[in-house]
Amino acid sequence: MSSREIAELTGKQHQHVMRDTKRMLGDLGFDASTFGRIYHDGLNRQQTEYVLGQDLVITLLAGYSAPLRFRVVTRLHELESVSRQAVTIPQTLPEALRFAALQAEQNLQLQQVIDKQAPKVEALHRLAKTQSDVCITTAAQLLGVRPTRLFAWLNQNRWIHRRTAHSSWVAYQPRLTSGVLKHKLVKVGGEGQDIKVVEQVMVTRSGIVTLAEQLQGNAL
Repeated sequence: MSSREIAELTGKQHQHVMRDTKRMLGDLGFDASTFGRIYHDGLNRQQTEYVLGQDLVITLLAGYSAPLRFRVVTRLHELESVSRQAVTIPQTLPEALRFAALQAEQNLQLQQVIDKQAPKVEALHRLAKTQSDVCITTAAQLLGVRPTRLFAWLNQNRWIHRRTAHSSWVAYQPRLTSGVLKHKLVKVGGEGQDIKVVEQVMVTRSGIVTLAEQLQGNAL
């Protein structure tokens, strides 16, 4: 049991439990550092806690009040019960069959979770390759699809549209509001042509994630 859990069960501050534990280990002739373990607190800072066996936990509790000792000892019994159940081996054929059926069901549930999370995992991989907002052509490359197919999909699924037959693509307002698309002013022309400023649709990092999830399994 960790010193943090002891602190939670007894209502004591963790630093006080750490102090008591260090003093107890010193009195017993143990090197307290060998019982230390690093964890990260809520601010992701490295902190130290002690991990004690049942005998040392009970020894530590000798200096605490009866109600506090009772809470921790009750928790120790719960952990011991869980540990025994975890290593129980089927002794008969019916028990073995029930165990196998339970394992199969748990494996199926785990696979369902994996399948459900797969699009999100893929989306995160795509997202890791982006530094900022990207144009639709670059988004297509990140998503592993042909740009013409992605433009068509975005149009069919009401992400983008043209105001006139030959005008530039623009984003639907709901897509702008949700933050998956943006408009960016860019200069086009040059090399003897008049330079003009037009709006270009950009896909945000959030948009890349959303597209990766929605395009999962679609043959584009």
